[in-house]
Amino acid sequence: MTNAILQYATVFMLSAFVGIEIISKVPSILHTPLMSGSNAIHGVILVGAMIILGSATTTVEEVLGFLAVILATLNVVGGFVVTDRMLELFKSKSPASRKAKSEGDAQ
Repeated sequence: MTNAILQYATVFMLSAFVGIEIISKVPSILHTPLMSGSNAIHGVILVGAMIILGSATTTVEEVLGFLAVILATLNVVGGFVVTDRMLELFKSKSPASRKAKSEGDAQ
């Protein structure tokens, strides 16, 4: 049992280091496409967490499954909120708002 936990902990730590190293090298211009891909992956994780929760038999499994579903949901929703905010930065302003801004700058 402890050998399996040690293997899982090792894989988790290695994946955390690799993930940090990869994400730190991504330029900011690619953030939005990366978040969209991440949202798709976390959607799959959410479905997996719900399947695991459905087959839980003990109280500990139910609590951990419930936490997994909540955290995965927060991650998916948060990812879409961040992506939406990033996309708002790239939207062009309407001609009326540009005209009002230019008139305000001229005064």
